[in-house]
Amino acid sequence: MRILVLGSSGFLGSHVTERLGATEGVRTLIGARSPGADLVVDLATARAGRLAEALAALSPDAVVNCAGAVGGDPVTLAEVNARGAAVLCAALREAAPRARLVHLGSAAEYGPGRAGETVTEEAPTRPVAPYGATKLAGTVAVTSSGLDAVVLRVGNPVGPGAPEAGLPGGLARRLHRAGGDTAEVVRLGDLSAYRDFVDVRDVARAAVLAATRPEPVPPVLNVGGGRAVRVRELVRTLVRTAGFAGRIEEAGGGSARSAAVGWQCSDITAARRALGWEPRLGLEDSLAALWASVAGGPPGRAGRAGAGGAVAAPGGGAVR
Repeated sequence: MRILVLGSSGFLGSHVTERLGATEGVRTLIGARSPGADLVVDLATARAGRLAEALAALSPDAVVNCAGAVGGDPVTLAEVNARGAAVLCAALREAAPRARLVHLGSAAEYGPGRAGETVTEEAPTRPVAPYGATKLAGTVAVTSSGLDAVVLRVGNPVGPGAPEAGLPGGLARRLHRAGGDTAEVVRLGDLSAYRDFVDVRDVARAAVLAATRPEPVPPVLNVGGGRAVRVRELVRTLVRTAGFAGRIEEAGGGSARSAAVGWQCSDITAARRALGWEPRLGLEDSLAALWASVAGGPPGRAGRAGAGGAVAAPGGGAVR
């Protein structure tokens, strides 16, 4: 089975690629912007006709689209998350109409959840910012394409290689730089929100299951941890894991996008039924692996970009 991974060098894409490489009977094809890939492409600027020619030459049985933008201005987000998905669908309809498309969406498409409740795939979509809105536009492009396609609405992915731009990856690197300095003070934004964290390796496993399953798959599936965790708990767990001896100060503020969503939790029943999937790794496992990936390299080492939901980050940034 020939499976093409787009965005293969990103946070989620690299884990999907690794998982496929360990899957028997699969030949993994690499799609990225860098030279040397099986398909050199930037979906933000790609033209459907030329992309179709390249896809026809590769003849994939399935495509996993991990390409996406998590930050930047609304135009950049729209070019990658919305236009990119639409161009990919148009090219696949022409070049490989029978190939299965697995597209990584985001729980941010749902918008604010109601405290204590989980959201199913049938819940209304009410994104509160350009990121969620452009991811939703990408989902609509995929689900209305007529292709054999499924959108995995990913929660907040965390684990080894988490990007520095987001809270878990950024905080891990700040704690690493601090070392054993007991006078170090790390100031963060408001940590009172609840998020559905899911290990990036569990997300990769879901993507592979969706790409290789011979039976039809529902058009949208939630892929999350299945429980809401207060962001403050994530910070405390990572601090313990790192053995940080300094002080954490919660200064308030943070990104407006994250502040608008106080609760986020996905119902993952449908993914369990359709794919036989459920998360295997808990938050402590994810943060231990994240810390090992950071502490094993030089301080301040940058992480890789990825895809998923939004959460307040140091300095007002966000992680999907």
